[in-house]
Amino acid sequence: MIRCLAIDDEPLALKKLASYIQKVPYLELAGTCHSAQEAMNVCNSTPIDALFVDINMPDINGLDFVKSLTDSPIVVFTTAYSEYAIEGYKVNAIDYLLKPFGLDDFKAAAEKVKRQFDLLRTASVSTADNDDTIFLKTEYKIIRININDISHIEAMSEYLRIHIEGRPRPVVVLLSMKKMEERLPSSTFMRVHRSYIINLKKIKEMSRNHIILENDMDVPIGDLYKDAFNAYISSKFISK
Repeated sequence: MIRCLAIDDEPLALKKLASYIQKVPYLELAGTCHSAQEAMNVCNSTPIDALFVDINMPDINGLDFVKSLTDSPIVVFTTAYSEYAIEGYKVNAIDYLLKPFGLDDFKAAAEKVKRQFDLLRTASVSTADNDDTIFLKTEYKIIRININDISHIEAMSEYLRIHIEGRPRPVVVLLSMKKMEERLPSSTFMRVHRSYIINLKKIKEMSRNHIILENDMDVPIGDLYKDAFNAYISSKFISK
């Protein structure tokens, strides 16, 4: 499913946009927003794959809102003014819907969103010749990451939140834990919970059921992973 956010300051237009999203089987309505600021808060708190956003809004218009996003989702602009079309494509919008638009026009735009979404998810991670480097595909960009900088990886439904030293926000990728676990060296990374992989070099301390990382993140130890983790600690433990 493609998680979509509908944004329009006009209540009737927003209601119509939301209803269209709900009529397309492969789209999921993740939320509706009446302003760019409200949409910014949603984008910062939950993974969003696609935006259907009005351009003409008070305070912050749709174009400026999309430009302000660090990792922009797939974008479809909606507006009653055709002169904004060129500006829309300058910020890599996948399509442009001129109001008033019907369900058929919306479905055509949704198909473009799906094609782009499918392209982005075909290759979410690859490994460089240097074992310390991986490439992650996130939104429209492919970024290079040194795996030694990864603190931990957190699963969120179909997504992973990869926490990296020096980055204020985690990198969000559409990928399974199993796939990521296969790409990371087992000598450095270990899955300790259904929802967490940690960098073993970032462990600061631990208790019976929890691990505290150097960034003070508290990670639980799952029952299924406890024996393997305890075996690792035993292999490193120094006693009298």
